[in-house]
Amino acid sequence: MKNFDFKDYKIVETDGVFTFKNMNTTIGFIRFKNNGKIEYIFVNPVFRKKGIAKKLLKLVKKKTKKKIEFEKPISPLGIKLLQSLEKWN
Repeated sequence: MKNFDFKDYKIVETDGVFTFKNMNTTIGFIRFKNNGKIEYIFVNPVFRKKGIAKKLLKLVKKKTKKKIEFEKPISPLGIKLLQSLEKWN
């Protein structure tokens, strides 16, 4: 997995949402609750497998100071992501 260069992009925080974007497009976003539950996470397919979802999840964990959990239903891709994150949660 090639890591993404985060310095050329910005993270915008609004109420319960982190959005990762550059001046042309939204790279990804995550919607969460204050209890650490993830309602929705999306990464633009062009930018997947570059550590962006993990970066977004880490932002939520840092902000909420809670264990990250996913709201149900969870997609097959979401289950795969969750399994890969169990190491650091």
